[in-house]
Amino acid sequence: MKILILQDHLRSGGTERQSVLLANACTAAGHPTTLLTFRPGGPLAATVAAGVNRRALQPFDLGLDWFAPRLHATVAAEKPDVILCMGRMANCAAGDLQRAFPRTPVVATMRTGKTLPYRFRRSLALVPRIVANSREARTTLVDHYRIVWEKVRVIHNSLVFPAAAAPARGTELRAQLGATPATTVLLCVAMFRPEKNQRELIEIAAGLDPALDWQLWLAGDGPARADCARTARALGCADRVKFLGFHRDPSSFYVAADLAVHASRSEALSNFLIEAQAHGLPAVAYAAQGITECFVPGQTGWAIARDDRAGFRTALQNLVTATPQARADRAAAARTFARETFDPRRQVEAYLELFRELIARFAP
Repeated sequence: MKILILQDHLRSGGTERQSVLLANACTAAGHPTTLLTFRPGGPLAATVAAGVNRRALQPFDLGLDWFAPRLHATVAAEKPDVILCMGRMANCAAGDLQRAFPRTPVVATMRTGKTLPYRFRRSLALVPRIVANSREARTTLVDHYRIVWEKVRVIHNSLVFPAAAAPARGTELRAQLGATPATTVLLCVAMFRPEKNQRELIEIAAGLDPALDWQLWLAGDGPARADCARTARALGCADRVKFLGFHRDPSSFYVAADLAVHASRSEALSNFLIEAQAHGLPAVAYAAQGITECFVPGQTGWAIARDDRAGFRTALQNLVTATPQARADRAAAARTFARETFDPRRQVEAYLELFRELIARFAP
């Protein structure tokens, strides 16, 4: 079958990583796949496999996520058997695509905790199927957007980085960043956007027990980074907060860290948390949509009520002071849970099965 995956831009976010993973995997499985973006380039463009038909609608990058010139003409020329829309802007176009190509199934996706704009909501009503990346996201579609339950298929995110880097690399990174064997390294990998809320992570860490030797590593980039750096300086902990920048493969940081921390206020399912679990990191995170599906609650991860900074710090302190055996047991349980639940082979096959069902249904 011929698959077209639509995404506005290959920025460094979790949805974009999933788009690339799916395009690469579908191509490797023998299905001609086009990854069509509104904007050319992007930090993840280099991760697209050579066999994927990579196309962009804008002749050069205009910096406009919403501008999709000649979208319908390009889709008509590609003649896909199925279209998968990934990300907000692509999903806003999904309904128009389904109207323009009534014989081609268009699949929308729900991968956000943000309020959906009108065109996105309209698309949900027009397409035959919606993929939600968590059970909570499906519940949101049903309860808040009045989507029929049977129309929504839950397919969790795939692990993009399931294999751990060499332990020696983690030791080297800790030394480079000034972390001793006694230092507790807290890690967050996410784009610096206001809703990802790294600023509050800095404020939480700054209030930890003064006797605790800690560092907070923040991997990623984006518009909120400068404000976070100012916050660290204002709280007198700039030497403990490490801004690591964007990395196509952050696996080495997972290996080097001790705990995963996340204060995001808008999620559907956190790629960062499932990857951290796959590398054996216990997690502490504010409760948001899909967060409790990223780990085994109370065993490998703890969801804290939003704005409960004291509860967040207590959970961190309990993990830091746990016995070596308890830490080893949690790490093993986290690896097993994540690598079984978010196995890329299983998730990709779930998409392919859905595509086959829809193509058969739309066949003349």
